[in-house]
Amino acid sequence: MNAASPAPRRVRVRAPELVGKGGWLNTGGKELRLADFRGRVLILDFWTFCCINCLHVLDELRELEEKHRDTVVIVGVHSPKFVHEAEHQAVVDAVERYGVEHPVLDDPELVTWKQYAVRAWPTLVVIDPEGYVVAQHAGEGHAHAIGRLVEELEAEHAAKGTLRRGDGPYVAPEPEPTALRFPGKALALPGGNLLVSDTTRHQLVELEEDGETVVRRIGSGVRGFVDGAAGEAGFSEPQGLALLDEGAVVVADTVNHALRRVDLATGAVTTLAGTGRQWWQGSPTSGPAREIDLSSPWDVALFGGRVWIAMAGVHQLWAYDPAAGTVEVTAGTTNEGLVDGPGSEAWFAQPSGLAATADRLWLADSETSALRWVDPDGSVHTAVGTGLFDFGHRDGAAGQALLQHPLGVTALPDGSVAVSDTYNHALRRYDPATGEVTTLATDLREPSDAVLVGDDIVVVESARHRLTRLRLPEQAVRVESVAHRTRRAATDVAPGTVRLDVIFQAPAGQKLDTRYGPSTRLLVSATPPELLLAGEGAGTDLLRELELNPAVGQGVLHVSAMAASCDDDPAKDYPACHVHQQDWGVPVRLTPSGTDRLPLVLAGMDDREDQGA
Repeated sequence: MNAASPAPRRVRVRAPELVGKGGWLNTGGKELRLADFRGRVLILDFWTFCCINCLHVLDELRELEEKHRDTVVIVGVHSPKFVHEAEHQAVVDAVERYGVEHPVLDDPELVTWKQYAVRAWPTLVVIDPEGYVVAQHAGEGHAHAIGRLVEELEAEHAAKGTLRRGDGPYVAPEPEPTALRFPGKALALPGGNLLVSDTTRHQLVELEEDGETVVRRIGSGVRGFVDGAAGEAGFSEPQGLALLDEGAVVVADTVNHALRRVDLATGAVTTLAGTGRQWWQGSPTSGPAREIDLSSPWDVALFGGRVWIAMAGVHQLWAYDPAAGTVEVTAGTTNEGLVDGPGSEAWFAQPSGLAATADRLWLADSETSALRWVDPDGSVHTAVGTGLFDFGHRDGAAGQALLQHPLGVTALPDGSVAVSDTYNHALRRYDPATGEVTTLATDLREPSDAVLVGDDIVVVESARHRLTRLRLPEQAVRVESVAHRTRRAATDVAPGTVRLDVIFQAPAGQKLDTRYGPSTRLLVSATPPELLLAGEGAGTDLLRELELNPAVGQGVLHVSAMAASCDDDPAKDYPACHVHQQDWGVPVRLTPSGTDRLPLVLAGMDDREDQGA
């Protein structure tokens, strides 16, 4: 009889306690300690939700998590980089958004990160059933090695009697009954409807022009990589959308590492590019599209006759040629950073949003918090942003302006661009003619994309699970050489402090919708800008004190107000909701005898009259 093989000798260090000020998620409200995992193989995944490599590791661990469900517990330790990522609700959203099905410790102050001497995102730490650290791996691609280690630990501790089998502490959160769930990108279809990537539900959703009414869903809603009819096809966290032609849409199927084609007439889905496998260093970077691996394509745009791909997973831009059926790298070295120049020498950091014009491809380079563009010759330039660790919310000259992890960019009619400034919860505008960055709207919850619909811009509020329609400011809409405007009598107002009061009352049977935060928004500006000494910008209060400049005799106050209301009937499980929006251009003349109060009525949907500017 053969003697049992001795257990492999490993350096073992007692694992530090798991501590995080944000508490635990996916545990049904239970606070956990290291002792609760005794007898199980524990894998700590130090991650942050902005990091594409961290998202790759989440996907790598799914198979291991399922295969060893009765012996292994994975715990995500969320360790933020950006300010926004330290917000607890943002972590709650990210855990649902990316389908994390294990407990997560929210560690906003990096206490556990420091205790385990972690230095990089992502890092995996393996702890044996007796509570000792036995392995630590930084980066992605370690799932196979960890899988082998897990099997060794299972055998070793089963023999010692220190292995405990059974269900883990994961408790699934209750699903929310929203029409969209963490939508990613949107596309205006030729007929006027909107197509939205419903990322967390692994579907595409076609909505009517109102941005609310569901026309149809494309995809089974189950994570998978399956071609076929609209109800059978499988996506995995789809993101970017672009029109191939009048009858087809190309989809960046992010976690499947693929481009898919949707026939708009039938909803049928086929694969254009990618194998379903993630690209690794050394793999081919050009060739027949169905034979080349891709890596987390996040957005797509038609530019110069090809479909350009924001390949977030490898910090590059690629292109798919529909005529030749091939893909190739067009810019980026796979090094992560911000370097301009010829495409072959440029560095990117998770390019996540694309928008094409006749002579430029704009891109949101999320990890450098930058707005950049590519010329037709492939050279890369930066408009806003300085590097991986410089971010914030600051308007002004592009060289001084700051963004925070933007995911979307939208070309505007006048040649400027709107930036979905995701972690600032804002819509920003960059004007190449002036080199200035301004803020168009705030209090948008993680906007990830925006699409033009007439003179309006429809913003994907990803973390509010909805589309929000805003009116573009006049300077962002091109006025043709012949234009007409109704002339209105000026209102006499007093110089100095004037009280702007937007009056709103929800229609009968409705109430203000405060489920996801403030239900009202107010945006104020002036022509000329010098008219306003104070009170410009965006806010959630419909009451605003303006300070008017007595040195400016007259001008126009531009006011945009919005309020959201829903049916006030507790018997309705899914109350109907409406957005009420009104824009005013109020000509004013400053005079000492003028009024110090300017009331404007924001009418409800059922009693609205024409009050256009």
